[in-house]
Amino acid sequence: MNHGMPDEQETPVRERLRAALKPALKSRDRSAVSALRTVLGAIDNAEAVDASDTRAGALEDSALGLGAAEVSRRDLTEDDILAIVRREIDERHTAAAEYDRLGATDRRDRLIAEAAALSAVL
Repeated sequence: MNHGMPDEQETPVRERLRAALKPALKSRDRSAVSALRTVLGAIDNAEAVDASDTRAGALEDSALGLGAAEVSRRDLTEDDILAIVRREIDERHTAAAEYDRLGATDRRDRLIAEAAALSAVL
């Protein structure tokens, strides 16, 4: 029983990522901070409007007024966000394996720590 507290799985992933960033910053956990900021940026980028969706045209056909030409960002579902986080984790594991093969253990260890920080949020 959670006595009115939201279940961690009910809390949106983006909120959990942002919440995890604060203690990582406070504890100066560079791997966690880097991973969390990167994945939050990847989510923001996925919401960005595709530049190919905008069309240039004649000035007289342009929208006028403050914000008239702005386009809404994409709305990502929780599943979309989870897929982005999982992809970031997988990419880190793949790169860590390659660094391990090359004997670059410091880089491997950092990527494994980043993947662990992201996995902890899920």
